[in-house]
Amino acid sequence: MVVDGHCHAGTGDGLTGPWDTRAPLGAYLRRARAAGIARTVAFAAFASDYATANAEVAALCRAHAPRLIGFAFVHAKRDAGRIEEMVEDAVRRYGFRGIKAHAHDAPITREVFLAARRFGIPILYDIGGKTEILDLVAPEYPDVDVIVPHLGSFADDWRAHQQLLDQMVRLPNLYTDTAGVRRFDYIVQAIRRAGPRRVIFGSDGPWLHPGLELHKIRLLGLGAADEREVLGGTMLRLLERGRAPARRFGWVPGISGTWARRPGTPFRDGRRARFHAASPRRGVPNR
Repeated sequence: MVVDGHCHAGTGDGLTGPWDTRAPLGAYLRRARAAGIARTVAFAAFASDYATANAEVAALCRAHAPRLIGFAFVHAKRDAGRIEEMVEDAVRRYGFRGIKAHAHDAPITREVFLAARRFGIPILYDIGGKTEILDLVAPEYPDVDVIVPHLGSFADDWRAHQQLLDQMVRLPNLYTDTAGVRRFDYIVQAIRRAGPRRVIFGSDGPWLHPGLELHKIRLLGLGAADEREVLGGTMLRLLERGRAPARRFGWVPGISGTWARRPGTPFRDGRRARFHAASPRRGVPNR
């Protein structure tokens, strides 16, 4: 199963660029399907109200189940004092499996990490090239998985790429994704130094073509087992650690082709009762 670990979805309200205006999924989903991408991690575009934006992403996840896997976008400063509540709502109501935060909004806080720890979900934290923050936050929460997109810099900052690779060698809870990385040999270094279990394929869709970003991984010439890790295995492991599945809004897509149990049925101790998606007797078919 190929999983795109980085895609935006929904409507922004900043109107300063594509990143805070609109992230339409129509073309992206067609391109991803043609490229053989089975699942996509989706989170909001930049917005002034992430609770509303997360609800829109949740609606898209339901409409395109089980292809989309939601992450809850939070603003570490503006949402201070209610981040745990927002994440709990996203995890329990929507079935979201991670948190997205961006340094462009505000530096990440302990509140974000504590919410991730509570639900056992990863944080996808765009550091905007400021790699030094990782030496502070990652050791403070060694039990929280942190995915640093773009190899540390979407702005093609080779220094950030290099520094992140050094940090990944030292800090085992750091991961990275390949979305929008233009200097190909830094992806090669990431595989060699940190290993394929720490590198995640991402496209930064819908604005970047998922098929093109996927082809970069194919060009690495990895062995079959290592390529499976980068293209989905690593992300699937991180996503399956979540402790609180959704309970509402119909059937909830599992990650590996399964479906969570019927809404309204209680869950105990975070365990997920599942139905196989391909079985006509035990579940419902993939759509």
